[in-house]
Amino acid sequence: MRFALFLTLLLSVFLGGNVAAQTRDAVFAGGCFWCLEGPYDALPGVIETQAGYIGGKLPNPTYEDVSSGTSGHIEAMRVVYDPDKVDFEKLLAVFWRNIDPTDAGGQFCDRGPQYRSAIFFGNEAEEALARAGKAKLEEARGFKIATEILSRTEFYAAEEYHQDYYKKNPLRYHFYRQGCGRDLRLKQIWGAETKP
Repeated sequence: MRFALFLTLLLSVFLGGNVAAQTRDAVFAGGCFWCLEGPYDALPGVIETQAGYIGGKLPNPTYEDVSSGTSGHIEAMRVVYDPDKVDFEKLLAVFWRNIDPTDAGGQFCDRGPQYRSAIFFGNEAEEALARAGKAKLEEARGFKIATEILSRTEFYAAEEYHQDYYKKNPLRYHFYRQGCGRDLRLKQIWGAETKP
């Protein structure tokens, strides 16, 4: 992931900025941000993922601020991608299959407004795609989706120890994910469509 970002920046310098200008980013909240990073890192066309916080009023929040539930922020994942290789609809598809969209109180064992699921749109096209996808999913699955669709606000990167957590601490991450019941619940909701 870091090599891909380095290569993109290097090419950008040599090509007069054209490569970097072709990237876009999107922000999704699906409970613990650690658990969204792996599925997006594995998606062809994704250049970088970054754990962070969005939606609150406090500038430069810390993990302690956000996890307390008092800052108004939500744990989220910023996804930098190449729109020539992957589109926003595909990012949405990965997002839906990695959350419980019916849960309004958080995600899995992480409870509270700071762990709720949300799609943050940056423009009208993204908003339209998110709303259409949500309606289609509700109709096809027959359940009420609690996931919010919100206008994007400032995204703050989380502390370094949260970045690539699933790679840096694979054993702890595995035990957290299993103990939280995330994979079991995803299989109950999505069956074979689950993309861990």
